[in-house]
Amino acid sequence: MHLFSRRRPWRAVVGLAAAVALLLGASPAVANVTLTTIGSDPFTNSTSQHKTQVEPDTFSYGSTIVSAFQTGRFFDGGASDICFATSTNSGGSWTQGCLPGVTKFQGGGIYDRVSDAAVAYDARHNVWMISTLALTDTGGVVGKAVLTSLSTDGGLTWPTVVTTRLATGSANLDKNWIVCDNTATSPFYGNCYTEYDDNGASNRIHMSVSSNGGTSWTDHTLTQTGLGGQPVVRPNGTVMVPYESNSGQIRSFRSTNGGSTWSSSVTISTAQVHTTAGGLRTSPLPSAEIDAAGTVYVVWQDCRFQSGCAANDIVLSKSTSETTWSTVTRITSDGGDHFIPGIAVNPATSGGSAALAVAYYRYATPSCSASTCQLTVGYTSSANGGTSWSAPTQLDGPFGLSLIADTSQGRMVGDYISVSISGGLAWPVFMHAQTPSGAAFDEHAVAPSTGLPVTGGPIAAADGPVQVNGGHNLPVTGHKH
Repeated sequence: MHLFSRRRPWRAVVGLAAAVALLLGASPAVANVTLTTIGSDPFTNSTSQHKTQVEPDTFSYGSTIVSAFQTGRFFDGGASDICFATSTNSGGSWTQGCLPGVTKFQGGGIYDRVSDAAVAYDARHNVWMISTLALTDTGGVVGKAVLTSLSTDGGLTWPTVVTTRLATGSANLDKNWIVCDNTATSPFYGNCYTEYDDNGASNRIHMSVSSNGGTSWTDHTLTQTGLGGQPVVRPNGTVMVPYESNSGQIRSFRSTNGGSTWSSSVTISTAQVHTTAGGLRTSPLPSAEIDAAGTVYVVWQDCRFQSGCAANDIVLSKSTSETTWSTVTRITSDGGDHFIPGIAVNPATSGGSAALAVAYYRYATPSCSASTCQLTVGYTSSANGGTSWSAPTQLDGPFGLSLIADTSQGRMVGDYISVSISGGLAWPVFMHAQTPSGAAFDEHAVAPSTGLPVTGGPIAAADGPVQVNGGHNLPVTGHKH
């Protein structure tokens, strides 16, 4: 996808790599992708599953890429901390650390657990931000606060933690996301926007706004209900927020006045979803990004193009008007089941020349079981705004589900995967799992050692034939800590 706390020692990671031989899509062609480990679990508390990392986000600005991910996943929600990896040379090397001042396990934090890391950069105030969901676990796991960790040294240290919203009463906060307005000509340049929902109020959506580098926030309660909103900002300052509604639709709302007021939502599409096999935790949460001209691109997992809803593809819709959305098109057509996508857009491109990169997880065999499912990571790109796509490349895997974190909602690599573009190349961050040695798990964050080309290809994005029309959408239930 797109793109701080008391000081903690950090270490540079350069060239820690493992070569992985991979298939190109469904063909026998082989591509060699070298992966660099950019995260590790330093924690030892007995209450969570160690040597696990899940659910990355990334954001890039200039030559800096910041990624953040849960580390030490609990079975019933959250993690020991959010750890980060920062590259200041477009992926050439990475600095690792974990956020202090959030949980009890790191740097004097007060919260029991933390979840849902999302990364942004505020160009006007030169501040990197990681938004997190702080959890308490006395009498049940509750989303107690949305926090924002701040870095003013390029994402290397995070000495400030700000409370964006503290839950009161029966509130149970969930699924935060953050973005900043980085267009110097925008009337709201330097505004940052955090979206989250309140599961204790039927997933009522909130938007918080900061205009001072994240040091204080003003909260707005909206009428919409749902989760997983991902705000993006157009060059004119309009904020667009695609999200998954309670009724299983992908919808979007906006603000045209810097977050003072928010519109009613419009439908992008009803999500038609195949239940992923093997008990893997997935959901049709949207991933959203924007190009230089303000076109918004949204991807999610959807089964409408496969007969009988037998498996999911990654699909895309886009908007140039803020209120209407294009017909849904199919990005993947190589068979198998595709899910948990993340999209990036080269911010220097737009329209018919917009460069898009999409990463996702995949099963080659959709009808597998918990003991036979084999998880892989896929990648594809477009150089013409999503009109056509490259043949998919398998970046990692296969590996079995028993190697990844177990949760009350299924085995987990995360509700998100992420990819950012820096130096004209794509840098996906995802979870790699392998047979552990001396521990229950070995699941950690990785990135390609060399950025991936965003050159597109000849495979046309299709808008038909649609095999499934209604009846397979999955209404939102419960929280997704």
